[in-house]
Amino acid sequence: MKFDTRIAVVIREDLLVWQKLNVTAFTVSGIASLPDVLGEDYVDGSGQHYLPMIKQPITIFSANHEQIRAVYEQALSSEVQFSLYTEELFSTPHDEANRAAVRAVNSADLNLVGMALRGRKKPMDKLLKGLSLHP
Repeated sequence: MKFDTRIAVVIREDLLVWQKLNVTAFTVSGIASLPDVLGEDYVDGSGQHYLPMIKQPITIFSANHEQIRAVYEQALSSEVQFSLYTEELFSTPHDEANRAAVRAVNSADLNLVGMALRGRKKPMDKLLKGLSLHP
């Protein structure tokens, strides 16, 4: 199946493994909230139903601090939708505290550690140019 959009996660390369997994899970949940992203429920041969998942591939990229900042800046002025994760969120206990931590910092000063992005292929390719796939 071909998609006219692309989904990607950009993770800062210096994070611990558990942090990378945490950032990926949280940022992708934002993408899952967009219309037309989720597929149908899964059903096994016994008729047991399972939750749907995102219906298109997700590519995960590794970036340094400067690269993730550049992706963020370009994404702000494009038609790409994205979620973000800042370093401060590793120490917050719940969603309300997460949102307050982001709200407390100006856009130019956000300490970005990860982003999940969805957009048309051409703008996404431009945003992700030069990044390496996560090893």
